[in-house]
Amino acid sequence: MNSHNILLASLKKLAPLDFEEEKLILNAFKIFSLKKNEYYLQSTEVNTKLGFLVKGLVRYFVFKNEEEATLEFTKEGEFVSDYGSFISRQPSIQNIQALEDCEFLVIDYEDLQNLYKKSKNANFLGRMIIEHRFVIMVNQLLTVHQYNPENRYRYFLQNYKDLVQRIPQYLIASYVGVKPQSLSRIRKRII
Repeated sequence: MNSHNILLASLKKLAPLDFEEEKLILNAFKIFSLKKNEYYLQSTEVNTKLGFLVKGLVRYFVFKNEEEATLEFTKEGEFVSDYGSFISRQPSIQNIQALEDCEFLVIDYEDLQNLYKKSKNANFLGRMIIEHRFVIMVNQLLTVHQYNPENRYRYFLQNYKDLVQRIPQYLIASYVGVKPQSLSRIRKRII
């Protein structure tokens, strides 16, 4: 299945699309690739594109006390963006980095607004995607404030179990909020 068909299949799970809407979407989203360790977005840049991750894995992170603090991981079949920066067109404080070679389909802000105007289902799809991302962000925020590192690691295992082998341990430690040595001790206790 080609990249655009993967995007269409994902969107059709949320809402039906007629032939004209499919054509609009196919024309609006462009292929964009990153190699492992390259950046989709770096802090201080304005996020100019919304991406659908066709292949690969990215992480969102910020610098906290001059160290990287991993906020989230996003895999193929999901949308990637710093939505706050994308919508407000203000500089981001987040970094989005490829953990593997990645292929995206991307759309810029103006083309997305145009799609919203021309497609009867695009607004609904956009809302569903944003609601899904909102739930993820709220859950991430809650885990930081409610869970100790061990329970945050359990949350990671529960919510990212299919990614455990694809993410280096030091980045999992960054996500949990501990040093890699502490993550090793946590892993020994719960496994």
